[in-house]
Formats: sequence, structure tokens, C-alpha cells
Amino acid sequence: MSAKHNILWSTLALSVALISQNSSAAAVAASASPFPTNAPAEKTIGQLEQVFTFHDAMPTGVTVTETGRIFVNFPQWGDDVAFTVGEIRDGKVVAYPDASFNKADPKDPAKGLISVQSVVADGQGRVWLLDTAAPNFAAPKAGGAKLVAVDLATDKVVKTLVFPANVILPSTYVNDMRFDFRTGKEGTVYVTDSSVSGPGAIIVMDIASGKATRRLSGAKSTSVDPTFVPVVEGQAALVSKGPDGKPKTLGVASDGIALSPDGKTLYFSPLSSRHLFAVPTALLRDAKVSEAQLSAAVKDLGEKGASDGLEADANGAVYAGDYEHNGIRKRLADGSWQTIVHDPRVLWPDTLSVGPDGYLYFTANQLQRQAGFHDGKDLREKPYSLLRVKIDAAPAPTR
Repeated sequence: MSAKHNILWSTLALSVALISQNSSAAAVAASASPFPTNAPAEKTIGQLEQVFTFHDAMPTGVTVTETGRIFVNFPQWGDDVAFTVGEIRDGKVVAYPDASFNKADPKDPAKGLISVQSVVADGQGRVWLLDTAAPNFAAPKAGGAKLVAVDLATDKVVKTLVFPANVILPSTYVNDMRFDFRTGKEGTVYVTDSSVSGPGAIIVMDIASGKATRRLSGAKSTSVDPTFVPVVEGQAALVSKGPDGKPKTLGVASDGIALSPDGKTLYFSPLSSRHLFAVPTALLRDAKVSEAQLSAAVKDLGEKGASDGLEADANGAVYAGDYEHNGIRKRLADGSWQTIVHDPRVLWPDTLSVGPDGYLYFTANQLQRQAGFHDGKDLREKPYSLLRVKIDAAPAPTR
């Protein structure tokens, strides 16, 4: 057979093969059907209950008091925030302690609320409001970053503690807090500085005097993990364009915080990390302990997943959100972890709070879908949720 005939036969064979292949593909396509609803799929964990839905501004913090009252807060992050602290009453959220106190005083930043990031019931008849005085993560307004205590019996402000200038840097963003009334004349409060542009830290404040110190400022345990890139909903998250136009992942320092039931151990974690850290509170409070000694005393308890909020219960268990996996995890006394919630509806679990009813309450606010991380397009879908799951444990005592 000539070379010309060989080429013709090869071309014919290839054509027949292609026709056969296309016919097979067409046959498969014609016989395909919609994906069956009963096909194997990822399983959920935990029996979720929806406590409340938010149809306006995005919430971050939640706290449940010893009598079951529920408070939430809405930081000034760009949403239309009618009030920065509210109480859920009779199926709606109302300004707390009232509408007028939820307005900043232009003449005195210490009076009136500017932008509250966290609310915490102290187990002693008060709810505390943590005012960053830093809308949209701007530099805190001088004299505005503060702790405000409201008496739950009268719904009146009974104490205001303005953070002293020595602990508030231009980059500071006070985030979450835990109380211990077993130390100090009126107790001690531990606050995380979750800066996005400067050093993270644990701020330790004496409630009676208002004196405060920055501890572990810029330490590895309170800092952003430089190798950390969060992945949420299958995509790199918290990514925006940097000044040079290139993608940049938002780095958030020490964020979640929890106190052991005996008050002796403080747990904390940067938001931009998957590690849980612990430090003896006695060393945090001791001015004679150097920063080097304190850093050496910090224990890295290993990976727990990437968390926003942390919480502890009366049995010594520590709970951590896992925003990369739409879940909540629990650290047992032996140091092991178990997942107690895994559900696609848990879109960015933020703050955690143990209620007196044996439930763990938490907000799910789709933080990763904000417009700043998606070229100005807001991908959040209202409503945001307040959820809870039964844990059969009481809140960690504060006294």
C-alpha cells in the first residue's frame, strides 16, 4: 500500500473514532439525570436551634445572663447601625440600655457608645459593653475606648472604665473580655487587642482602680501566624486588594478569649491562626514577671481549627468556633477535641456564650462575605442568625 493510501486510511480511522466518541458522549449526556437528592453527602453534626434572626445590621457579640436575658451588639463596620448594643425582647431587638446612650457624645468620647465589639454578662448582675471607639478599625478615638457596666436590675450604667493611654495604641482594636472577681478589690478583666495593623496583646485591667497593662504585646502567641491563609466555603477568605493592587489576606491578632472555671488559666487565640494558647493568669497580673518570662510560660495547646470566639464552661471544657468548617469544637479535660457542631448554615461562627439553660449560644454572621473581601460586592444573605446547641453544662463561674 502506498504512503498516500496509508494517510487516507489513517484519516478515515481517526474520523470513525471521533464519530464513535462523540456518539458515546452524546448518549451519556442524553441518559444523565439531575443529581439525586439521596446521594451520599457530608453529614451534619449537632442539633442546631435558631434562637433569633437579624434582618438589618450584622451582629458580632452575644451574651446570655444568669437569668436568661440575651444581649447582642453591632459594631460600626459599614452597615446602617441604628444602635450598637441591643437586647432581644419579645421577638425584636431594642437599644440597650436605651437609644440615647447608643449615640456618641462628640464633646466627650467617654460618654455614649461609639462602636461596641463585645458584650459579656459577668454572672454578678451586670452586663459589660466593650467599646472599641474605632469604627471600621480606624485608630481609636482618644479617651473613647472603654468598658461600661450596666446593672441588670435597673438597666442603668453603674461604671465606666476608660482604658488608660498606656494600653491603647493607634492600632489597638479591643475585641473580647473575661472577668474574674476572685482577684483584686473589685475584680480583674482580661481584654484582647485584636489589631489588624499592629501588635496583638492581652490587656489586664484592675476594675477598682482602672489601672491597666499590656501583656504579651507583639508576642508570637498574640500575633498573626504569617503562614496562615483561611479557606472558607472552598475559597481563600478575608482577601482584599492591597495598596499595590495585589491580593492581601487580612491578619487579625489575638481575638477569642476564655477563662478557666477556677480563674487560673486564660485561653486565647489570634483569629489568623489555628492554634490555642494558654497562660497562667497569676503571671499576667504580676508586674514583676517580665515579658520574656511571660512568653516562656505560654503553652501552645496545638491546633483547634481557625476561631473567632472562645468560651469555657463550669466543667473546664473550652469551646472554639471553627469558621473554616462551619462548626464548633470542644476541648475536653484530657486535651482532646471533638466537633459538636458542623453544619453548612453555620456561616462564620463569631461569639460564643454559655447560657444558664445548658445551651451554647453563638452568632453566625457571614463575616467572610463582606464587600471588602469581594471587590466591593456584598455577598452576605440576610438574615444573620443567633443559634444554640445543647451542651448540658453551666457557665464558668466568675467568683
